[in-house]
Amino acid sequence: MAAQANRTTLPLFPLSTVLVPRGQLQLRIFERRYLDMIRDCARTGGGFGVCLILKGHEVGEPALPAAVGTEARIVDFHHRDDGLLGILAEGGERFRVTQTRVRSDGLVTGDVERWEPEGTCAVPVEFALLQTIAERLIENMAPHWRHASPSMYEDASWLGFRLAELLPLEPGEQQRMLEITHPMLRLAELRDLLPRFQKA
Repeated sequence: MAAQANRTTLPLFPLSTVLVPRGQLQLRIFERRYLDMIRDCARTGGGFGVCLILKGHEVGEPALPAAVGTEARIVDFHHRDDGLLGILAEGGERFRVTQTRVRSDGLVTGDVERWEPEGTCAVPVEFALLQTIAERLIENMAPHWRHASPSMYEDASWLGFRLAELLPLEPGEQQRMLEITHPMLRLAELRDLLPRFQKA
């Protein structure tokens, strides 16, 4: 019965970026299918799934989404200067898509199995450099996390997802970080990527 509770159907929003748990995503909404989706989410309090596009484009014909994505919840609405609707969404738990369907309006929906949240795991001393890098990235790029408590930087899952969100990774690399199921493995792979970002 517990497994059944983790299964649901979500409208899917295939994007050329990856949303990680507790990450933030600014979206500009203009296609009718997504305007209707956002309206329904606002009315019901429900979320939608963000998946990386594997084939296709964000606009036009339905795109092929990656099998692992993140449930998003709308936390703010605003009207942009260009007259379009803007939303701020926040990442929740990850899920795996087991089946997709395309509605008549072009919206992709998916039967999904939600993943259990990663447990809290202390950051080993060998990853201390990653904590320092995360602090610098947050100071420059993520003001909403500037007041994060020191204990959050000690949580391997939180640290790994913040780095996956803020480091200039390729979308496929971000997707890999999303799909990793152990926070220590994620930190190890991120550490191995660091030399690429060091200035000559």
